[in-house]
Order: sequence, then C-alpha cells, then structure tokens
Amino acid sequence: MMLKEALIKNHYKQDNQKTKLTSKSIIFAVSIMGRILAIDYGQKRVGLAVSDELQLIAGSLETVHVKDIFEWIAQYLSANTVDIIVVGEPRTLSNEASDAARFINPFVNKLRKTYPEMRIERFDERFTSVIAKQTILQSGIGKKARQDKSIADRVSATILLQSFMEAREIKTNNRN
Repeated sequence: MMLKEALIKNHYKQDNQKTKLTSKSIIFAVSIMGRILAIDYGQKRVGLAVSDELQLIAGSLETVHVKDIFEWIAQYLSANTVDIIVVGEPRTLSNEASDAARFINPFVNKLRKTYPEMRIERFDERFTSVIAKQTILQSGIGKKARQDKSIADRVSATILLQSFMEAREIKTNNRN
C-alpha cells in the first residue's frame, strides 16, 4: 500500500456505518502528495511533463535543451514537491536497449547521483514519439506549428507519464 493510500484510509470517518472521506482528509492527503515529473530525454532536447498533485492527470510542461536540463530540474524541484521522476527507457521491439540508451543512461546515472533521495524510475518509451506525432497531426494545428519539434518532445513526455501512471494503477489494482 502506498503512503498516500494509507494516510487517506486513516482519515476515513464512520457515519451510520457508511465510510466517507471528509474534505479535511482530502486536503490533508493532497497536501502531502507530490507530483510525478516525466523526462523524455533526447540528444538535443528534453521533453518534460508533470502530473497533477493527485497523480491522476499528465500535463505537458516544456522542452529544454539538454545542456540546460540539470539547471531546469534544480529550479523545478526547489519550487515544487515531486515524489517520482520518470525517465523514458528506449527499447527495441525485441525488448532490448535501443541505440539511444548510450546517451540516456549517463544522464540517468548523473540524475541519481545528483538527487540520491529522489525516487527515479525508468519506463518503456516505445512508440511515444510515433503516438505524439500522430496526436499532433490529428490535433488540427497548422503545418508550420507541427514542424516545431519541441511540441513532439513535450507530447512524448506527456504520453510517457500517462502510460506510467496507468501501468502503476493496473499494478495496484492487481495486488488488491
């Protein structure tokens, strides 16, 4: 059981043998929860996405140049509570590490050394770029705007994060 679930369960009140969550309990639970930050690390750009405080909805943040990513992360973590950082793990169709792993793995190693107290997870990012490009194409934005590669990076990070949260939810439900 995750910490937030335990805290929420401890704040239930009994009312005529019905269990309900009070607004005070919800405020308490939200105040102790942090966001999930997703990183789609590329050779030139890094797409970033973040969850809401309830860790239910993924939203696009921005795209930064790889040389600026550690400064950006430091600023973001100083201003926001983050429980987990999820970094895309590039895999081939045969579930082996792709060529992109050679520049992503050093980034993840440095991230773990820089933030040893932070929970950092890897998550399969296969097809996120393809899905992102299809999503952008279907969104109806103009051809010129679609050529901005930073949009695809942000959308890829958002898809990565949403997939991570859905997989986590499935694991939680299968344990119960």
